[in-house]
Amino acid sequence: MKSAPRIGFVSLGCPKALVDSERILTQLRAEGYEVAPTYEQADLVVVNTCGFIDEAVHESLETIGDALDRNGKVVVTGCLGAKPETIRARHPRVLGITGPHAYEEVLGHVHAHLPRPHDPFMDLVPPQGIRLTPRHFAYLKISEGCNHRCSFCIIPSMRGDLVSRPISHVLNESIRLLNAGVRELLVISQDTSAYGVDVRYRAEQWGSREIRTRFFDLARELGELASERGAWVRLHYVYPYPHVDEVLPLMADGKILPYLDIPFQHGSPRVLKLMKRPAHAENTLNRIHSWRKDLPHIAIRSTFIVGFPGETEADFQVLLDWLQEAQLDRVGCFKYSPVDGASANALPGAVADEVKEERWTRFMEAAARISFARLAARVGTRTRVLIDSVEGEGRARTAIGRSYADAPEIDGTVRVKGTAARLAIGEFADVEITGADTYDLKARLAR
Repeated sequence: MKSAPRIGFVSLGCPKALVDSERILTQLRAEGYEVAPTYEQADLVVVNTCGFIDEAVHESLETIGDALDRNGKVVVTGCLGAKPETIRARHPRVLGITGPHAYEEVLGHVHAHLPRPHDPFMDLVPPQGIRLTPRHFAYLKISEGCNHRCSFCIIPSMRGDLVSRPISHVLNESIRLLNAGVRELLVISQDTSAYGVDVRYRAEQWGSREIRTRFFDLARELGELASERGAWVRLHYVYPYPHVDEVLPLMADGKILPYLDIPFQHGSPRVLKLMKRPAHAENTLNRIHSWRKDLPHIAIRSTFIVGFPGETEADFQVLLDWLQEAQLDRVGCFKYSPVDGASANALPGAVADEVKEERWTRFMEAAARISFARLAARVGTRTRVLIDSVEGEGRARTAIGRSYADAPEIDGTVRVKGTAARLAIGEFADVEITGADTYDLKARLAR
């Protein structure tokens, strides 16, 4: 019997791109293609690229070149695919190029060069589809695109304006994932709190009820579905619109994790205006204080940009002061990098690379001090963790988990020692925090 054609797959970039890869792989697998573990074992390779910053463009182009050298047949998709001339100039031998979330076009290129074995029958794949994350957590993408026009960002030109997925589709996918053993749903999009704006919060029939296509309604329904199965729901990429406050009671009731991932980007109103950030004039510190008053243990993570064109030392000091008052739990920081096509490139006042580096260092030192102090304050408390991995053998065995305050791969971990041999990947455990360093915690099983 002739073996099925084999597809190699490389997924670069953010979790949203990862979900695109999962969907493409699910469809390919449904059509009978096998997934190859190496370039050499594949009949064709698909590279899902990232093109957000220069480093990501470089990595994507290098990966395409590596795939061409080691395999020869390459189809390119993803954000960098929105600039096919950039790819063709470096790699004219690629078989086809598509932009982001162009699932049918990717499949068309694959079919043209590697005919599908048969028509798809979804019983050939598990009901949750093919996923690239561990079995116990999954990213749940609720929309594509973005309506904002931040001056440093080219996502709208790559992925278009906001398009919300029908809420019935999102909830049905959530049920399939939870029934398949997923213990944590990570809700992602480009602007999660804008969910439903494009369809004017249209109500949809789901079972015997009508549910509005709206951020709060989705959070409420996901919280109910997950809590019934003892699972977590974590919200990412949330802009601090006023209606975000509505989800805090869901967090207080244990339906949604008390965790908000909000890309504040800066603390200086002047710089935020240059960035064309939504709600740039809003007093975000007041919002943070209000959230912590209602929910003292809420964890807030964010990302920031230093060295943005026009940022002065005074602006940077405003950012440091803002950070000190905000006392964010988890923080990431990028040095501004010009992105081809971004309107910020035309702004005056470019910041020298050495100044960017110096400000980034000062920012991260300040963030590290805050992180250590906030984690140290948790020593002696109890928390629930979800186990991601287990290291070592016997008495040296250590379980690596995450608390409600820790998203996978971007936040810290909780290392559980002692009787950790009883713990398994994908299992929840109640632990007592015994120690802390700058970003991670140590713990033992609660007695």
